[in-house]
Amino acid sequence: MKSNQDSCKNCEQEFDATFNFCPYCGQQVKEDLTVSVLFYNTISNYFSFDARFFKSFLPLIFKPGLIPKRFVAGKRLKYLHPAQFYLFVSVVFFFIFSFKVREYNSNVDKALKTSFESVNTVDSVQIKRIDSTIAAKAEVPPILNNPNIKTGLSKDELKALDSTIKSNTSTSRKTIFNLTYDLKKLDSLNAAGASTEEQLKFIGMDENTGFIKRTFLKQLLKFHKQRGGGIVQAFFDSIPVALFFLLPLFAFILKLLYWRRGQFAHHLVFSFYYFSFLFIVLGVIITVNEWIIDIPDSIDWLIMLSTFVYLWLGLKRFYQQGYFISFFKAGMTTFLYMSLIVPTALIVILATSFLFY
Repeated sequence: MKSNQDSCKNCEQEFDATFNFCPYCGQQVKEDLTVSVLFYNTISNYFSFDARFFKSFLPLIFKPGLIPKRFVAGKRLKYLHPAQFYLFVSVVFFFIFSFKVREYNSNVDKALKTSFESVNTVDSVQIKRIDSTIAAKAEVPPILNNPNIKTGLSKDELKALDSTIKSNTSTSRKTIFNLTYDLKKLDSLNAAGASTEEQLKFIGMDENTGFIKRTFLKQLLKFHKQRGGGIVQAFFDSIPVALFFLLPLFAFILKLLYWRRGQFAHHLVFSFYYFSFLFIVLGVIITVNEWIIDIPDSIDWLIMLSTFVYLWLGLKRFYQQGYFISFFKAGMTTFLYMSLIVPTALIVILATSFLFY
């Protein structure tokens, strides 16, 4: 009597149903694709770079949605693991991008340093409340004394109008220049060897200052002392970490649009491969423009537009829906991600970069 047979989802070979692993390819027989399984051994196997990368690379570029579809279907040993593929491609991309970051960081550092120096060299640029006598001299000539203006108003009405203008002008000037400290005096305190506590007190810190404001003032003082140096580098250093949160949010949008089409891990597989494609495209654009030939901006934008077409075709193949509905959902995904998630993430990254740089 023949024993029950089972079929491997990866190599499609038949074997005894009592086996836990396929005797031909080694894949686990019954393995439900969950988030924990998706990330299992990803870090430990990260450097096991083999021929699977090349088997995955060309289909990923030229056949949108094919690899994630096959991976979810069970063919998981033929192609490089999606998280492993993403990690490798992102490391290569940020290595290439680091050369541009150095250039941006250098330019911004120079601009900030020049800005700080220009403030210190002009004595008249001191941030403090304008004296009332100076403000009075700066008032516009009263309408009543200007014979060239014919308003048709009586003398009493003109006096009332002049009084209103003076009051509003004086108030607006006081509001604009009513800042708390003088940049030049802060530099003088620093040059005189004043302690950090004294300088923080000068810019507004006291014993009642809360944690958030206290942290902000400390970073503000650090930013001032360093003339803003390194703030751009800190911003770009935060991006790789932020992407680990942004990528699952992209998968979450797909889950909302394809609620009944698989588990969250399935949408995460598609997101890993799609973001890998984005990194490859951006890496190629930077490499070609920096070290080979300067591509016209119009061509660069067309290449970036192709990433939306890739998303559209990838969603169609992966979720097996029509061209129109896939185009609509690709547009919704892009709109929600770019209008809600990315701006929010940029604000968080900017705040984090300033507070921890």
